[in-house]
Amino acid sequence: MPSGKNLTLHAVAGIPLIQTGDDLSQIILKALHENDIALADGDVLVLAQKIVSKSEGRWVALSSVTPSKQAIELAQKVDKDPRLVELILSESVEVIAHREDGVLIVMHRHGFVMANAGIDHSNVGGGDTVLLLPKDADHSAQKLKAQIHHLCGVNINLIINDSFGRAWRHGTAGCAIGVAGFSPLKNYIGKPDLFGCLLQTTQVAVADELAAAASFLMGQADESAPVVLIRGANLPPADGTIQQLIRAKPEDMFLETSSTFSLTAA
Repeated sequence: MPSGKNLTLHAVAGIPLIQTGDDLSQIILKALHENDIALADGDVLVLAQKIVSKSEGRWVALSSVTPSKQAIELAQKVDKDPRLVELILSESVEVIAHREDGVLIVMHRHGFVMANAGIDHSNVGGGDTVLLLPKDADHSAQKLKAQIHHLCGVNINLIINDSFGRAWRHGTAGCAIGVAGFSPLKNYIGKPDLFGCLLQTTQVAVADELAAAASFLMGQADESAPVVLIRGANLPPADGTIQQLIRAKPEDMFLETSSTFSLTAA
């Protein structure tokens, strides 16, 4: 009998709490060594966004933020701290939707439609400090991939993931916000299905599927597993970027009808 496909995931134990300036490549390789794991060409490392943001110093103290008039007005509508709303607006290009029970959905400057521009209070140390997304998660992923190759001579793929809420469904799921080494989108258009019919629209968000699988191991509370190794994905090498997953606004019927106001025009 032919052997089936196999995909293995391993949460890498021993990753310490990350601080600004920490060398993630060295920390990850040390933890892999302590777990008796040797990287191989084609492996995928999935990193939680928080450890990347922390290493890059993306902390902001709310006490250092002066809210604008626009932020103050919006904060009253959504029952949030005006200083937090100011940060959300500064990281965004458009407010997509808001509700008085604290829901604030925006389009991040990198194109992600998400709650609160991905700004997080959880697992960042408490107090009035919050954590922003990396300035450029694709660049962060590419840099880490290159550093790991330099240190151990292995060509890996890298994903930076974050937890996104989803329209029409409860619960968050892991999504890719930065990639390196492969195309995050696999195109099946024009290929035959089991019965020979040519597929018309099918594209698979490979990076998101792997990000979600890794997120299941990472957890959302005190699990402390921000790095997951995936083996067996067999991803063809490519210079992929996360923008391949972002649907352009003219192609998105939901964004076309839901936009509240543009921040770039304010």
